[in-house]
Amino acid sequence: MNTLTPREIVSELDRYIVGQNPAKRMVAIAMRNRWRRRQVDPSLRDEIAPKNILMIGPTGVGKTEIARRLAKLAGCPFHKVEATKFTEVGYVGRDVESMVRDLMEIGVRLVREEESQKVRVKAEKAAEERLLDLLLPPTPGQGSSMGFASPLASAGGMGYGDAQPPSEEATSTREKLRALWRKGALDDKQVEMDVLQPSPTVEIMAMPGMEELGGQFKDMFSKVFPQKRRTRKLRVREAYDILIQEESEKLVDMDKVADAAKERVEQTGILFIDEIDKICGRGGQGGSGPDVSREGVQRDLLPVVEGCVVNTKYGMVRTDHILFIAAGAFHLSKPSDLAPELQGRFPLRVELSALGRDEFLRILTEPQNSLTVQYTALLATEGVRLEFPLEGLEEVADFAEKVNADTENIGARRLYTIMEKIVQDLSFDAPDRGGETVVIDREYVREKLKDVAEDRDLTRYIL
Repeated sequence: MNTLTPREIVSELDRYIVGQNPAKRMVAIAMRNRWRRRQVDPSLRDEIAPKNILMIGPTGVGKTEIARRLAKLAGCPFHKVEATKFTEVGYVGRDVESMVRDLMEIGVRLVREEESQKVRVKAEKAAEERLLDLLLPPTPGQGSSMGFASPLASAGGMGYGDAQPPSEEATSTREKLRALWRKGALDDKQVEMDVLQPSPTVEIMAMPGMEELGGQFKDMFSKVFPQKRRTRKLRVREAYDILIQEESEKLVDMDKVADAAKERVEQTGILFIDEIDKICGRGGQGGSGPDVSREGVQRDLLPVVEGCVVNTKYGMVRTDHILFIAAGAFHLSKPSDLAPELQGRFPLRVELSALGRDEFLRILTEPQNSLTVQYTALLATEGVRLEFPLEGLEEVADFAEKVNADTENIGARRLYTIMEKIVQDLSFDAPDRGGETVVIDREYVREKLKDVAEDRDLTRYIL
């Protein structure tokens, strides 16, 4: 991401998302500004706050996908939440600060995976030696080829201790096993090994607004119970994967991981708040009913978006430079119904356009992960070859636009239900139709959607 210009970021997003260029340009500028901020003088760096974005548009037009693809492209911690899940502190439900804790957990997992990849070679080497010890246990009094004493020998200090080095015959046998293992000849052989059992979980019923305290109690109780191991019979390949995981955990310094994750979350984290329009107060209803909770969520959300310190089990996390992207359809409300202070914290606003026939056709043909590509790959596993001529996809796009206009407009998600309806029978019969080529042309599409198209009530229920 450090080397990508805004134009290149938009080009990358175009590979997966059709249209919505104003929104793509806005998020591309926001990401480039993060790089620019890191280049300025440190005395000014902390003063440059991210410009949060409010996306306005109906469901299924790509709001969430733009934010998710952007985060994946940047390799930064990303967390999507629904504003409707939160309640004002004092009510039963999740408090707003929990989304920062969830983002921190995602950041830790992201950094841990990266660190595990860095030590992968060392972990594989150590896991291979341990696996060979399982396949050819050292005899009493002999050490393994890793230089450690056999657990049955009384080794002390470094090297072999009091244990004898492996004999030439044992070393030769071990190397033969190593060669067989690397060829894959031992993958289905079974070995016995001690596997760590997960500690019993203790569920803590935390008071509203005190979920972090409940999490700390759970961590404390999990450490009280000692970790147990039990002997299991596993295939060699499964045992090897477990051994790699154990060796990686030994090589990764979790304190450094937590520090790196905290830095990354604070400087490059993205929080996507969906359905923010649902916490708008309905104008003219006063302060009665559920609007009290809605307005309370906005009040709790304001300091987090504005910049505060949130206590997590990995330490205090500042939210000053986390990028917040909010989204909502705003069918029954408008952005001005949000609290004025909260409106000011989302200075950048972009309206995403509704999707029509042309956009549906492009969605079915252009993206690398389009539905046509997915269904073709899925049925190819059964030996069935799918072909999607343009006329068939045009019929699908026309039908999707018509159903969205006649019923509820759910955007591109309508294509999922229509495409599944079209290939449903074929998917069921695919194991018996290996070697066939099926052409999804206009007549095929019309035949599969005939009953739904003729029955208006059926359209509402099925599509």
